[in-house]
Amino acid sequence: MENGEIPENANEHCPGPQSESAGKSDACQGCPNQEVCATAPKGPDPDLVAIAERMATVKHKILVLSGKGGVGKSTFSAQLSFALAAKDFQVGLLDIDICGPSIPKMLGLEGQDIHQSNLGWSPVYVESNLGVMSIGFMLPNPDEAVIWRGPRKNGLIKQFLKDVYWGELDFLVVDAPPGTSDEHISIVQFLQATGIDGAIIVTTPQQVSLIDVRKEVSFCKKVGVPVLGVVENMSGLCQPLKDFRFLRMTENGEHTDLTEKVIEYMKEKAPEMLDLIAASEIFDSSGGGAAKMCTEMGVPFLGKVPLDPQLCKAAEEGKSCFSEQKCSISAPALKIIVEKLMAKYWCKEMSVEQ
Repeated sequence: MENGEIPENANEHCPGPQSESAGKSDACQGCPNQEVCATAPKGPDPDLVAIAERMATVKHKILVLSGKGGVGKSTFSAQLSFALAAKDFQVGLLDIDICGPSIPKMLGLEGQDIHQSNLGWSPVYVESNLGVMSIGFMLPNPDEAVIWRGPRKNGLIKQFLKDVYWGELDFLVVDAPPGTSDEHISIVQFLQATGIDGAIIVTTPQQVSLIDVRKEVSFCKKVGVPVLGVVENMSGLCQPLKDFRFLRMTENGEHTDLTEKVIEYMKEKAPEMLDLIAASEIFDSSGGGAAKMCTEMGVPFLGKVPLDPQLCKAAEEGKSCFSEQKCSISAPALKIIVEKLMAKYWCKEMSVEQ
């Protein structure tokens, strides 16, 4: 337990050996370190000083959270980082989703390794102004499961914060796992003294997701992290009509592909239809979606991002949706959200043009 670190054999939800409740809280019952923690002298965690020194060169720290998994949080984190880097900001993207690190894939960095220098761990760079750190770079086999208890996860998050040399950063985007568990408590605790700008919360429109997002908003309020806003992702499927496949279902349940015939028919009889965008609600938003929830909970609503197959493809390929014209539906929606964030919270940086 050197430097106040949580031992690997500690119970889940360990308060930490330097905590006043160490060895005394309910989470400590049955822990092999309970007696040592209860009698050990308490004091400030020296690692927090090291973290503060590292973070002194980072202007803005943004947490990207979600109440439920599978809502596109990591996709949003990746595209937010791409968008900020495209504006010539110095950007870092920290992936603290220890058990499901998808950021290396979404930034096109699979198979990359972390390098060490006398300054610390070096991030893996997509561009000269966009660096990434993730446990995904440390796994010898990408298919290997990370089966860690809370204390070991928290230890790695602390190591990322105190040992990674980011240099001068305008923005550090932190992609967190879903929920309100150990990783979330740790990142807030470790960064609180250095100042967190706030959290962006990502959801989908249906109540199943919004129920958990309400808990995420509540978490932020309890730990004192401002909610910068909520993004409603996958807000209806939108894509050009000509990109759809047209099928006819037979009586026995099989499909006959009529796409070629339909496209030819439209070209001949109604060519103007080929320029139309087709939209469909995928999730039930009859309850008012994220916008209504934001009004009820008193937090900003940042906007909607449609479910765009081209954005999904960009994420699979590790590319920015802003660099090409293919994401013609999702890229403008994301850009509006980024510009809204810049104008509301970081207006001084708006002088830096894309």
